[in-house]
Amino acid sequence: MAKNCPTPAFMPDALPPSSPATADAPHFKRALTLFDSVMLVTGSMIGSGIFLVSADISRQVGSAGWLLVVWLLTGLITMAGAISYGELAAMFPKVGGQYVYLREAFGRLVAFLYGWTLFLVIQTGVIAAVAVAFAKFTGVMVPWFSVKNVLFNLGPFPFSSVQLLAIILIVAITAVNARGVQAGKLIQNVLSSTKLVALALLILFGLFLGLNADAVQANFHDLWHATRSPAPGVGGAVLPLSAGGLVIGIGMAMTGSLFSSDSWNNIGFAGEEIQNPERTLVRSMAIGTAIVTVLYILINVVYLLVLPLQGSPEAATLAGRGIQYATDDRVATAVAESVMGQAGAYVLAILIMLSTFGANNGIILSGARAYFAMAKDGLFFPSLARLNRAGVPGRALWVQCLWACLLCLSGSYGQLLNYVMFSVILFYLITIIGIFVLRRTRPDAPRPYRAWGYPLLPGLYVVLAAAFCVILLIAPDTAEYSRYGLGLVALGLPVYFLFGRKMGEVIK
Repeated sequence: MAKNCPTPAFMPDALPPSSPATADAPHFKRALTLFDSVMLVTGSMIGSGIFLVSADISRQVGSAGWLLVVWLLTGLITMAGAISYGELAAMFPKVGGQYVYLREAFGRLVAFLYGWTLFLVIQTGVIAAVAVAFAKFTGVMVPWFSVKNVLFNLGPFPFSSVQLLAIILIVAITAVNARGVQAGKLIQNVLSSTKLVALALLILFGLFLGLNADAVQANFHDLWHATRSPAPGVGGAVLPLSAGGLVIGIGMAMTGSLFSSDSWNNIGFAGEEIQNPERTLVRSMAIGTAIVTVLYILINVVYLLVLPLQGSPEAATLAGRGIQYATDDRVATAVAESVMGQAGAYVLAILIMLSTFGANNGIILSGARAYFAMAKDGLFFPSLARLNRAGVPGRALWVQCLWACLLCLSGSYGQLLNYVMFSVILFYLITIIGIFVLRRTRPDAPRPYRAWGYPLLPGLYVVLAAAFCVILLIAPDTAEYSRYGLGLVALGLPVYFLFGRKMGEVIK
């Protein structure tokens, strides 16, 4: 018989249903249906990245074929991760999600390192990056919101109107979610449904109204000629890529595509707020990830049918700049302008504002649940282990808000992205390894869902994710930020051993 693991005291299910404490005290409400959960997955995944990152990907790999390979490979990795990860979600459908899975597979130390990194950079870094993107696209409609419009300086750091709006957005969404899960899920359902329909319409308009014969000829006459082009404002020539250079180029390019496809796991953080979580968690991650993967590949096909991939940063027209040098990397905006004129740029800006707003709503809603679980385990501020009257971890939401707002001051969208992605994939990698560990240590534990294709599919994810992490650590454009990300994880070691189980009492 497998070794039994006692139910942790923080789990609401550990209390008798008839207990006066559970009747009177605030508690999580199972308010999320399958539809709500799918909307949370898709809405959290589709933010700003898909509208921006194809420009940098095209500069890294230099051809239409390899651009599509990057997105296909990203879809494969993401689907493999979601399908495998579902086994853990079904085994432990508790508040805290990935933190709980790591604790059960590897113990408190690894779980703490994940939670520490989640708070410092993963969840809050994504919130900050998406909020900055929202503010930048607002600048298309209201030019006052610009990184060049510096309001004042905070020491060496300029504070622009873009950062101001990003902070206002984070505070506003946090305030809504502190009012209860019903308010957060209503916003998520409306915005996720709207942007899924809008993305589908953009794809249809591009396919039927925006077809550009010159772009098609330029992009598809030589699909596999891999080159690397300099970024806008950086001098240098277009360089052909060797086989080794292409592998590194694909790895660096996937920083953006994986960022755009991330946050599919966030639904797991809200495990105790989901109806029939053993089934709903797995199904929502699989359905939501599949929908987003198909949309991403189709929209990149549209980019290639409307705009030439290789362009010039000095060109006077959008078509002349192409995908590689779209203004501020706004490829989707350039496509919309090509199809619908200036009105298209405004329509696309509104779509991206809705998209980023919805993405941050889902990410903010879910992330605070992990800090709540950590605090219940005595590994974070003890005051965060409380629910407010609306039955949500209000204090955890506001602490997350404060740190994300500070990160808005720390750097550009690209810098935030590079800090985040190494840590994200590293912990996904460790979590999927946890499936193998638990199959060995708890072979008889109930598994409402078993990872499809085990051990091949989870093993494939581990290999691909490990290769991606290695590339980020050695590639010149990403090595510095990735090592900073690894350093942040390592910094959690002395924190854990200094404070241990009593950390919460020491720092409160």
